[in-house]
Amino acid sequence: CEEGEMPRSSRRRRHPCSTAVGPLNDDDLLREILLRLPPQPSSLPRASAVCRRWRLLLSDPGFSRRFRIHHRRNPPLLGFFVRNEGLPFLPSLDAPDRVSPGRFSLQRGDGDRFKSLGCRHGLILVSNKPKNQILVWDPVTGDQHRLDIPPVVAIHAKKTTINGAVLRADDARHFQVVLTVADNDDKQHRRALACVYSSETGAWGELVSTQLPSGVPMSNAGTFVSTYKPAVLIGDSLYWRLGGNFTGILEFDLEKQSLAVIWLPVHILEEGHYLFSIMRAEGGGLGLLLQTDFSIELWKRKTDCDGVASWGLGRTIELDKLLSLNSEENEIMIQGPMGENNVVFVWTHHILFTVHLESLQFNKLPGAYPLFYYHPLESVYAAGI
Repeated sequence: CEEGEMPRSSRRRRHPCSTAVGPLNDDDLLREILLRLPPQPSSLPRASAVCRRWRLLLSDPGFSRRFRIHHRRNPPLLGFFVRNEGLPFLPSLDAPDRVSPGRFSLQRGDGDRFKSLGCRHGLILVSNKPKNQILVWDPVTGDQHRLDIPPVVAIHAKKTTINGAVLRADDARHFQVVLTVADNDDKQHRRALACVYSSETGAWGELVSTQLPSGVPMSNAGTFVSTYKPAVLIGDSLYWRLGGNFTGILEFDLEKQSLAVIWLPVHILEEGHYLFSIMRAEGGGLGLLLQTDFSIELWKRKTDCDGVASWGLGRTIELDKLLSLNSEENEIMIQGPMGENNVVFVWTHHILFTVHLESLQFNKLPGAYPLFYYHPLESVYAAGI
């Protein structure tokens, strides 16, 4: 050995739980390090196996809450809820991160009839029409909140579809629910209605309304807030698709607590293109995704200096070439964009791809997926510690 060097036989590998002075022996610093572990389901259980001290830190409820908040902006895709009455869960990750389908199972009571309206920030919003209730469910923690639908909204919900959205606050302790429904009672003055629930106050706010255009003069057909697609959050506004007598977009501004109706590009209706989705445009703002055979067109709504809004085509993505699909043998269906990251799900013959619209990075999800409508669950979940 060189002078001053410890002989190899005398060296000892220091255990992470050693009581000697060092960075890992400061609990506060260690927590900050552990917070930065990847948000995959197996990360914390694996770290907790290092030693008893790490396990005690990781199993603390306060740490679990901080871990979820820290990774809230980029949670993993745990799987999908099938949009039917049973709400079965289909995991999308491989072992050891794969979540058992039975782990996220919603139990029904007598008279319950569930219909999922959307999933955001790790919460799933479920309509229970027979009981005039809305259920907010956190599959990871198991927390459930059953909310009675406001009477005015419930009256119209019996005649048409009801839709909504759930959002979680930055501190992950409180949430908001926005419900929206169409009022077609007065054919000359059809309205869209919305109401907001805050878990912080435990109450529904005042009813908000806006007039709906009449797509067909004197038509008996009503306008409805479509449940075909879930709400899309762009900036401080939620957007839903309107169908029936008038096809367009309904906007709810969360900050102003106001509703507005937005018209679609004329050619979409003239050419009968109804396979469109609302999305966040590249660079921000309201956008549309229009499916045409095996390609998708990305449109953006712009406002000029005089406040006049118009739609413009951004770019076209040829999915069959991107995903190496045979356009003569394959049929595709696009769901999305899902979440806040402009990721769409492309289904073709029981295969499901995720495609990021801006980077064009794609991923083939493991397993087989029947042709259903899915609500993706993006959340931070740690298997039992």
